[in-house]
This record gives sequence, C-alpha cells and structure tokens, in this order.
Amino acid sequence: MSKQFADLGISKPILNALSDLNIVTPTEIQQKTIPLLLANTTDFVGLAKTGTGKTAAFGLPILQLIDANSTAVQAVILAPTRELGQQIFKNLESFAAFLPEVSIAVTCGGIPIKPQIERLALPTHIVVATPGRLIDLIQRKAINLKETKFLVLDEADEMVTILKEGLDEIVAELPEEHKTFLFSATMPGAIKQLIQNYLNKNVAQVSANMETVGNQGIDHQYIVVDPIEKLDVLMHFLNSKEGERGIIFCKTKAAVNKLAKNLAINRFSSGALHGSLSQGIRDRIMEQFREGHINILVATDLAARGIDVKEISYVVNYHLPDAYEAYVHRSGRTARAGAKGLSLTVLQPEEVGEITDFEKELGIKFTEFKKPSSLSIEENNTLLWAKQIFKTKPNHEVDAELKTKIKTVFHHLTKDELIEKLLANYLLQNKNEPTEKPVKDKK
Repeated sequence: MSKQFADLGISKPILNALSDLNIVTPTEIQQKTIPLLLANTTDFVGLAKTGTGKTAAFGLPILQLIDANSTAVQAVILAPTRELGQQIFKNLESFAAFLPEVSIAVTCGGIPIKPQIERLALPTHIVVATPGRLIDLIQRKAINLKETKFLVLDEADEMVTILKEGLDEIVAELPEEHKTFLFSATMPGAIKQLIQNYLNKNVAQVSANMETVGNQGIDHQYIVVDPIEKLDVLMHFLNSKEGERGIIFCKTKAAVNKLAKNLAINRFSSGALHGSLSQGIRDRIMEQFREGHINILVATDLAARGIDVKEISYVVNYHLPDAYEAYVHRSGRTARAGAKGLSLTVLQPEEVGEITDFEKELGIKFTEFKKPSSLSIEENNTLLWAKQIFKTKPNHEVDAELKTKIKTVFHHLTKDELIEKLLANYLLQNKNEPTEKPVKDKK
C-alpha cells in the first residue's frame, strides 16, 4: 500500500486542506522530500520535473515549520518567472486554507513595487519572489531576512545566471544557520557549482523519476515535414483542433512573433507569449487564454513556465527543443489533473533520428502522426481563405459611388453564383502559389 501524507508527518490542518483539494496520494518526490525537510537537519537538493508535485514537496513542510507567533519572514521561495511565482503562491495559499495564522506574500518583477513594499510592512511569514525583485527589495531595505530559516530555489536551472550574479547579495541578508532547499529539473555544471558554493557539504539529495505525474495521459507523436510545407501542415492540424486550447512552442522570441503573425493573418484565435513583452501584456494574454477568449498560445519555453490551465488538450513543438528536460516541461502543460493530451513534435527529415534519443532518455514512446495529403492541405487553405473573407471587417471609407458601381457588376448574381465565382478566382490565382505569403520561418 502506498504511503499517505499522514504517514509522512504532515499535520492535521494541512491534511484537511489536501483532502479538500482532492490530493490523496503523495508523488515520488513528495514521499522522498517531505520527511527530510520536516526533520530540518540539513540543506536539500531535489531533482524533479514539471508536474511531479514539487511545490507541495517543499511547501507543505515549510508551512508546518512556520512559527506563527513570530511576525518575521521565515521562508523565501525564489522562482524564475512571475507566472511560476504566482502559481506557487496560489498553491501555498490553498495548502494553508486551515492555517489562517500563516501569512504568505508574493513579490515578483514586472509590476509596480510600491504595493509589494506596503504588503511586506505587514506581518509576513513566507515570501515568494523572483530573484531580481527580491534583490531590489533588499537594496531598498523593504524586506528583513535576518530571521529567515529557509531559502528555496525552485526551477534553479532556469535562473542560473541571475543566481550566479545575485545570490551572494541575498544570502548576505540571511542568518548563518538558515537551510537552503534547491529544486532543479537538470543538474548542469552551473547548478553543481551553486550547490558546492552555497549548500552544506552534507547536503541531502533525492531525485524522482523522469516520468511526470499524468504523463501516462500524454500521447507523444511526431510529424515529418519539409520546411516549405511546415506552416501549412501546422494550420491543417490547428483547424482540426478548432475550439480546443493548445500551446505551440518555438525556440526563440523572433520565431514566436513570426508564427503568431501568420496565425493572426489566417484568423486563428491566438496570442504570443515571450520574455520581451511587458508584464501587463503577458498578464492580459494569459487571462484571455485562461478565460477561453483565445484558444492558442505561441510561446517560448521560459514564458510558458507557471502556466497551469487544466483544459489544454494539445501541445505542439514547432521546433524540436534542444534539451530533453525542455520537452518534459513542454509536454507537461497538457494532460493535467488526470486529463488526456497530445504532444505533437514537428520535425524536418534530418531531425527524425533524434526521436530515438528522446525516447531512451525520457522513457516514453513516440508514434508517427499521419501527414495530411497535398489535396487535404489545399482544401484546408481554401477554407482558411474563406474564413479570412468572413472575418474581414467592412471598409467604410470606400467611396459610396465606387461601391455602387461594384454592386452593379455583381447585381444579377445570386449568392451561390457569387461564391462559385469567388472560389474559382481564388483557385485560379493560387494554382501555383501559397494561400497567403507566410512570414518566412527559418527553421
């Protein structure tokens, strides 16, 4: 029989909150981590992927170890993006539903700092922050970490650069006897160096399986295309998923912008998400996505961290990720909360051999997605052309006399005859050309 949270030493108020959230059985990383952190004897390193339940693995013990009689900041949790920070904050608040005396705040970059400073002037036990914003608050003397017992570095591999540059400044504010809990999806040299420099030499290390929670619900498929047909094949796939929500991943911000522009031209309900956009724009796009006002997000890997929308039915890897871990993070956006999902990777012929490496490294199996025929793609492009016309807003600036002359030309045609002629004209013009000149995609 698998262990339950009570067996790990979790207290009754937190167990009640987990019960209300229908969180019943601890994941592997939670089973291995929670007892160690509750013991509070040494620093900790956890290797775990997206979807394995890391937030509860460190969040539950920290909530339990908080001394509510003190008003000091006792735990700082660092996350690479504001989106992930907000997600951690919301999760902690849910876990602490029956701990009203525990106060949690979130302070991330990209939004005004003044309200955050005012919030930190109130009693606060746990602070979730992005590194840059925390350093800013330290420099302004707006946060006191002199009694902080725990420093958590979540998704440490995604914030290596800023940690290398700013961790000294953060650690200098902490008491000498604090504990550091580091979580990472990978263990590159830079992370090993951080562990060596900042964590106790007797640090406890655990790792969870590469398989993420719910991954059994993900159907991993790939499709092989030539560069010239890549966009057309993608649009054919998206049309087949009309009304469903999905995320398309690109390697670079420039590629995200190009693809998002092409989708907009073809009237797909979509939005772009990458680090160069202002936080206000990113928040607005995410809100539209969560509320169902747009169905497709085109995003970079980092910008998509912290997206936890349950009804994402598919993920498209428009560019093959450079690292196995990135694939795990991407595919983990779908099939959440026990749902099923599709992770489709678009490959060029020379990339097909890499699928075997991904299968071996991640312990998953890919199947080939059947490429649509040329005729099917042509028909799909024709439908997209029709939708473009349907969704085009009338131009009220056109001269009324000119409009009258044009109406006279079409005056004797029925609706069906006009459609027949428009369609014939479109097919004639596009016999040897794409429907819409796409914004060139180099990859």
